[in-house]
Amino acid sequence: MSKPRVIYWFRTDLRLHDSPALKVALDLEPECLYPIWTWDPHYVYNARVGPNRWQYLLDCQNDLSSSISKLNPRSKLFLMREGPTTLLPKLFNSWKITHLVYEKDTDAYARQRDIEIAKLAHEAGVEVVTRVGRTLWDSDRLVEKNGGKATMTQKQTIAAGDKIGNIPRPIPAPKFLPDPGELNLDFESQKPDIDADLNAPHRSSSDKSYAKIAGPNGDFAIPTMEELGLTPATTPHRGGETIALKTLAAIIKDEKYTATFEKPNTAPTAFEPQATTLLSPHLHFGSLSCREFYWRVQDVVDNYKGKASQPPTSLTGQLLFREMYFAAHAKLGFSFEQTYGNPECKFIPWHLPSKIDPKSGLKTREYIVDSAQADEWLNRWKYGRTGFPWIDAVMRQLRQEGWIHHLARHAVACFLTRGGCYIDWERGLEVFEEWLIDHEPACNVGNWQWLSCTAFFTQFFRCYSPIAFPQKWDREGKFVRRYVPELVHYPAKYIYEPWKAPIADQKKAGCLVKGDGSEFEDGQLKLYPKPMFDFNERKDLCMKGMKKAYSVGLRGNDPKVIDGSWSALFSDGDHPLGRVEQKTRVDVDEKVGRDRKRRGQGTLDNVITKKE
Repeated sequence: MSKPRVIYWFRTDLRLHDSPALKVALDLEPECLYPIWTWDPHYVYNARVGPNRWQYLLDCQNDLSSSISKLNPRSKLFLMREGPTTLLPKLFNSWKITHLVYEKDTDAYARQRDIEIAKLAHEAGVEVVTRVGRTLWDSDRLVEKNGGKATMTQKQTIAAGDKIGNIPRPIPAPKFLPDPGELNLDFESQKPDIDADLNAPHRSSSDKSYAKIAGPNGDFAIPTMEELGLTPATTPHRGGETIALKTLAAIIKDEKYTATFEKPNTAPTAFEPQATTLLSPHLHFGSLSCREFYWRVQDVVDNYKGKASQPPTSLTGQLLFREMYFAAHAKLGFSFEQTYGNPECKFIPWHLPSKIDPKSGLKTREYIVDSAQADEWLNRWKYGRTGFPWIDAVMRQLRQEGWIHHLARHAVACFLTRGGCYIDWERGLEVFEEWLIDHEPACNVGNWQWLSCTAFFTQFFRCYSPIAFPQKWDREGKFVRRYVPELVHYPAKYIYEPWKAPIADQKKAGCLVKGDGSEFEDGQLKLYPKPMFDFNERKDLCMKGMKKAYSVGLRGNDPKVIDGSWSALFSDGDHPLGRVEQKTRVDVDEKVGRDRKRRGQGTLDNVITKKE
């Protein structure tokens, strides 16, 4: 009987250490092993990915390919420039494959894709083998042990995990990899159909990554940023298993830090170095195993002589939050990523709601501009021009580096939603999806629902001040001076409220507080925008709106939300933007009205317009 011929399909597991799926591939004792990556058009064009995360992915791929070649000089990560659903069936036939092995993924898109791949493999007579390695426990089993429900608290997650059993210890990296077989490509490649490119704003030239299936030199090389047409990355952070393991080793070496780490007590204003581990992007790309991280930390905690921190604030507690979000995503699928149709998400009549496809019930790539004011605020928030230095510094750090501290994420998310702008959390989620190097779909959704108090967390009255909160950590404003350099010479007493500085002091500091952020200089002086609004006034209005929405008590799958009749439960005074933007509502009413009629969902401004 001939030996197996195996494709090992790398996805979110760009490592050799602690890879249960890779181990089962090797346990088959294959005649040949093809380590491949398929260049999926979904991520290239349909997912929001900025240059920093692209660079991080390429780092991880290049590092893995190098590590594979060290084990076997005849092997590498063979990057195939075609989508998996069209490519894999051709490889099954051309390479005479008997087994397809990969790590299980429960993200909504990935699950849909993998179901289709499994069907295609069955039709080709190829056996599919999967193993859990992306999470501590199998997310589907967590849901099963939670009574078939989404995990919405850490207590539920831990209880369900306990029913599954102990978290397995990590397994060592292989010391040998079999040769690949012949790499013949005796078939036509299929270029992707592109109806839209969400990443076009980041391209300085056209994407050429699909020109040849094995790359421009026919050697299955990892694409370059230039091939992708992307502008250069600006992040100082680099990916790859080699860096991940070195970083983890350095953290574990500091036993006190590892054992007593409490995330709420780490400074969001710290930089060079940051106050937390910065391992989250490695966990996302799989260049670090979550089990390796868990057990290396837990072993230190178990042997620590002092008082160690405990979940949820400890290092292992952060992994348990990740497990909770992954399992919720596994249960709810695409509906987890939006309010509309989501049984676990509270309905709040935010501004700038998503447009919904009437057939699928899922959000489209567009949103309804029900308020020109809100749309302006969204863009000023995104690009760090709100006029609140702490918020602007965080958003600029995010754009430049692709990473911000978790408390900084809390502050800017609260500001955009329930703590100031009253803008739909789905708009903020999209910005984070674009700019974070550690963007994890499940965690990004879960955290935005948490911070907007639509799910997981309900204490909407707890709000982050853009002035008092950063002062607690950084009274001198070093963080603001680093990321908002136009304010570098401002006195500390004005660094978080520069609009309060006398004009003479502003001129002395070389920067005037003036305008809306669309202009950057006035003669020899730099400009910094005035605040978008009075924060205390906006916060009170938002709290009033949240209180009303909570009292109404609708969820995303409520019939009143689905058919649009929810609007009768709210009145003029319940909406934080009140009667402003009447002209804008009239101007867009016909277009917005068509959208509302088509999808049965509007915004509270519709009620106001009718009454006026």
